[in-house]
This record gives sequence, structure tokens and C-alpha cells, in this order.
Amino acid sequence: MPWRDKAVVAALTAAVLVGPGVAQATPQNAPVAQEQVAAASITWTLERASNPTADQRTAYDLITRAMNAAVARYNNLSDLGKSITVRYDPGVPTADGNINGTIRFGNRSYMTERTALHEIAHTIGVGTSSRWSSLAGSGTWTGAQATALVKQFDGSSAKLSTGGGHFWPYGLNYENEFSSTAADRHVQIVAAMVRDGL
Repeated sequence: MPWRDKAVVAALTAAVLVGPGVAQATPQNAPVAQEQVAAASITWTLERASNPTADQRTAYDLITRAMNAAVARYNNLSDLGKSITVRYDPGVPTADGNINGTIRFGNRSYMTERTALHEIAHTIGVGTSSRWSSLAGSGTWTGAQATALVKQFDGSSAKLSTGGGHFWPYGLNYENEFSSTAADRHVQIVAAMVRDGL
């Protein structure tokens, strides 16, 4: 899990008061207290029936593999945080994700890492955040961080297109878009979108 150092500015400051109104300089080589702060992470839980049918057990296994892979990728490549509740709902024709932190999987052919990555992005705000329309409403993402990143990936003329609550390239909107490289870039772009204010 990624860690980052965060200086604790409390005990040691540029001057330390040693008496009423008397300041004394802190020694140059005095140690600075360091605190290890864990980066945010994505966690998830699967709602299960207490006495699952064979169909439900199969779906739970597929969903678990897909979500474990997707969450591991997000946690490895970003410091995004979200607590997600996942459900198997055969009435859902594909899968869907909501900013409230829920993902529903319906059709088995969508119980894949690609779909899980895509739906996690919706729980983080892609197409669902109140800021989405201001950053993506023109048909092109306008945030500087994600725009710079897609240019780094694909060249100076590259852009992130948006529509219908989705983005491309790297939105992983269809199974044929999935590769390990595209999945990594998807996570990095979603994280950049959040830095842009999503």
C-alpha cells in the first residue's frame, strides 16, 4: 500500500517559547517528527443471500474475482478512497455504479475486471458527480490534470472525449477496450479527474 510522509508541525517550530514572552531558536539539526499516513483506499463488500442458490454462488464468485482485481489495481495506482457495496441483481441488464457507493452486477458477461473498473469510476464521480457537467459537459474534458495525462499517453493532440456520463479513450466502456495498459491508464485518468475537481 502506498505511504506518504507528512511532517508533523506541532512540537518543533522555527522558535520555541521557553518562558513567558521569551523565544529561543530551534537547533539546526533538531529532529523533525515524522508521521506515516496511509493513503486512502477503496474497500468493498458484497451483499450475499443467507442461503444462496447455485446461480447466486456462481455470480458471487465471478463478482468477487472481478472486484478484487479492480480494487487492487485502483489501490496500487491511486490514492482514491471509497467504500463500495456490491450487489448481484439479475434484473440489471449489464452493470451500474452510483456515486452513493453502490455497484450492481446483473448479466454474467459483465462480471469482469473491465466492468468493475468502469463501475468503480462511476462511484467516484465519473458521470455521476455534480461537477461532471461543468468539467465534461462540452463533450471534451476541460480539467488540466487529466487532459495533460492523456496527452502524455497519446500525444499532444490527444483529448478526453465525454458523453452520456462516460469518457474515452481509457474509459473502458466496452470489453474490447480492456488491456492491462488501458486498465492502468483508466485508473490514472480517473485519479487525475478527481484532482481536477470531479
